[in-house]
Amino acid sequence: MAVVNSCLQCSFSQLVTSQKSLPRKLIPSNCIKLSSTRNSLLKLLSSESKPIIEEQRDWISSLKKSAISTALAIGLVTGFPDSSVLGPANAAAIAPSLPNVSVLISGPPIKDPGALLRYALPIDNKAIREVQKPLEDITDSLKIAGVKALDSVERNVRQASRTLKQGRTLIVQGLAKSKVDDGIELLNKLESGLDELQKIVEDKNRDAVASKQKELLNYVGGVEEDMIDSFPYEVPEEYRNMPLLKGRATVDMKVKVKDNPNVDECVFRIVLDGYNSPVSAGNFVDLIERHFYDGMEIQRADGFVVQTGDPEGPAEGFIDPSTEKIRTIPLEIMVRGEKAPFYGETLEELGLYKAQTKLPFNAFGTMAMAREEFENNSASSQVFWLLKESELTPSNANILDGRYAVFGYVTENEDLLADLKVGDVIESIQVVAGLDNLVNPSYKIAG
Repeated sequence: MAVVNSCLQCSFSQLVTSQKSLPRKLIPSNCIKLSSTRNSLLKLLSSESKPIIEEQRDWISSLKKSAISTALAIGLVTGFPDSSVLGPANAAAIAPSLPNVSVLISGPPIKDPGALLRYALPIDNKAIREVQKPLEDITDSLKIAGVKALDSVERNVRQASRTLKQGRTLIVQGLAKSKVDDGIELLNKLESGLDELQKIVEDKNRDAVASKQKELLNYVGGVEEDMIDSFPYEVPEEYRNMPLLKGRATVDMKVKVKDNPNVDECVFRIVLDGYNSPVSAGNFVDLIERHFYDGMEIQRADGFVVQTGDPEGPAEGFIDPSTEKIRTIPLEIMVRGEKAPFYGETLEELGLYKAQTKLPFNAFGTMAMAREEFENNSASSQVFWLLKESELTPSNANILDGRYAVFGYVTENEDLLADLKVGDVIESIQVVAGLDNLVNPSYKIAG
């Protein structure tokens, strides 16, 4: 078995290092010996368990976890959209043999970027969450064909209205003192909007439901943000003087698309989450204000990710004029249940295999820092947007969550990311809200 484990590690190493490409390329766009690697994995994953002595069980369990992680990696690299990469027989064989891995996948992942951002807010108010949940569930209700969907939507609306009335006092009590007036105004709009949505359902106007749902969820998100009085934790001292985003910021990225008769120009709305990634988001906003990305080309677009941020010249990141060295930032991962992010180590290295990241790689257009594969604190200016929503890469059970720092989501026009290609030009990125949440901005010092 020691030989098998050694081969498995070697195969995985080939997967992530076999092709020379961008200096901080996330995962190679193609790999050598995929077929033989996959076959070896399938034999290992589907083999029947044999009686083993007690001392070996933990080691075998660890080996299986490594195997499934590698299988997930292959799914990502080769672009398979579902478990068909393993085949029905092998997929069935994996499930019973890996009970410890299955607990990492707790229900269907949330893929809507707005919902992910709302649930990631640092609040603990059950009353507002109970209003939010049925409104989020309207998305699934609308997946039902025809007007039958409206029966389910009506139940969602009635539940949200009922919980709002029952929990309004607790919601108001949870508002930050400086934001009570704004929060109450949003609650009033939410209450009126729920009545309007009920009328839409009664009129069987299915087409009007989604836009009204989005409006109401924006009110909910606003109320939840009004519950945050101040930044909830201290960033570690060694990173405290870096540009930090203590809150959220919204940016518009304008991209000029070349050689595409259907798309000429795209504007992507991106929300950056400094509550959960203050260093990563602060670094990005600081570079935006330096106009670092303006005029830069898209440097990778392979159907898996869109990537940019590698400046011209030998440097692989942003050179800070004050030090004349590349400015690097640490790996930054916020876990549910924790008050502050972990820095410098992956969740796997920390032994937190079952931990749930607050900003998972669930949404099409998830934004994260690129870095060197084996240097956790090597991120600088290169960023990428994930284009995959594969069932082989569920939340917190893939090779990305807990290994790369997510700091935002594309919330508008994210589907157009798939139309970008190498050579398209970022005309500009502008902060349209939340710039006042940036502290220690180096661009001001530089003048």
